[in-house]
Amino acid sequence: METGGDEMMMTSGATGRIVPVFRSVLSRRALLRLAVALHSLFLWLLLLVGRRRRPDAASPAVEPGRLGRARSRRRAAEEEDVRRRRALAEEVPMAEEEDGDGRTCGTFVVAGARRNALFCRVWAPAAGAEMRGVLLIVHGLNEHSGRYLHFAEQLTSCGFGVYAMDWIGHGGSDGLHGYVPSLDYVIEDMEVLLDKIMLENPDVPCFLLGHSTGGAVVLKASLYAHIRTRLEGIILTSPAVRVKPAHPIVGAVAPIFSLIAPKFQFKGANKRGIPVSRDPAALLAKYSDPLVYTGPIRVRTGHEILRISSYLLHNLKKVTVPFMVLHGTADRVTDPLASQELYTEAASRHKDLRLYEGFLHDLLFEPERDEIAADIIGWMDRTLGLQAV
Repeated sequence: METGGDEMMMTSGATGRIVPVFRSVLSRRALLRLAVALHSLFLWLLLLVGRRRRPDAASPAVEPGRLGRARSRRRAAEEEDVRRRRALAEEVPMAEEEDGDGRTCGTFVVAGARRNALFCRVWAPAAGAEMRGVLLIVHGLNEHSGRYLHFAEQLTSCGFGVYAMDWIGHGGSDGLHGYVPSLDYVIEDMEVLLDKIMLENPDVPCFLLGHSTGGAVVLKASLYAHIRTRLEGIILTSPAVRVKPAHPIVGAVAPIFSLIAPKFQFKGANKRGIPVSRDPAALLAKYSDPLVYTGPIRVRTGHEILRISSYLLHNLKKVTVPFMVLHGTADRVTDPLASQELYTEAASRHKDLRLYEGFLHDLLFEPERDEIAADIIGWMDRTLGLQAV
C-alpha cells in the first residue's frame, strides 16, 4: 500500500478528506527544542487562564458578561444545529420500498451515558418470525446510522434484528457536528444502547459491527470483559487499527493542542479528498448528504483517533472475542495491513480475515456490497452454529 512521501497526512475518516498536519522534516535537536518550547507555552497558557479566572474586584463586571453572552450564543447555535440535524435524521427513509412483508422499523432517542440525546434506529424481522440474533451497527467518523438502510434490510430478511446509533456530534445526536471530545464517550453510549437492546431482546444473541473509526471503537469495547461476555462476536469493516503520524512530533504535541484548542479545525484540508467507493452514485449520495460532516477534522477528534489507535496496537494480543475483519486492499483511508496484523496477533479462537482485492474504504457501499453483506451474514450464521455445539 502506498504511504505517500515524507509529508504527514491525517485523514478525517468517513469524509475521505486529507489534512496536512506537519510538513517539515526536522532534526532531533530541533524536535527537542520545539517540544520544550511548546510545553513551556502550554504551561504559560494554563497559568494565564488560571489568573484570568480569579475574581478581581477592580475589574469591570461587563467582561464576564460579554464572555457569558458569547458562550450562550455558541451554545444556542449548537443546539439549533442539533435540532436541524435531528429533523433531517427523522426524514431519512427507513425502508427501501413498501414490500408488505411485515418487517418493522423506526427511530427513537435514548439518554446517553452523560444524559446526552442519542438518535437511534431499529429494524426488525416480520412479527412472529424467529429473531436469530441482533446486530448493533456503529458507523464511521463523520457519517450517520441512516446510511446503512440497505444492509439493515438484508439482515432483517435473514432473521436478524438491527439497531444503530449516531455518535455524539453526528447525525441526529447531541453535540457539535463532527466533534468527538472522547471516543470513550462513544463506547459508553454504545453500552447504554446495548443495555436497552438486551432488555428488549432477552436471550437473543448479540453482535456488534463497527466501520472505520467505529471499528476501532467496537474493538476497544470488546476488550472490556463486562462487554465482551455479552457478545457473540464482532464484525469490523475497514477498521482504523493503525493511524499514526509520519513525524513523531505530531504525536507529541497533539495532546497539548487538543487541550488548548480542542474544537479548532485544520483549515488545510485537501478539498479533493480520497475516494472511498468505486461506485460514483454511492460517492455522490455520501457527499451530498447534509448529515455527513465534510468540514476539516477538529483537533481533539484527530487526537482521539491517534489515541485509540495506539491503545489497540498495544493490546492486539488481548483480543479474545470472536471476530470477522474485512478490508479492501486498495483502501487509502485505513491500513489493510493493520487488519492482517490484528488477525495474526489476536488470541481469539474463532476469527476470520477477508481481504477484497482492489476494493476501497466503504465496503458496504462498493458495487459488490451485496456479496460483502452475504459474507458477513454467513459468518454470523457460522458463529451461532459454533455456539450451539
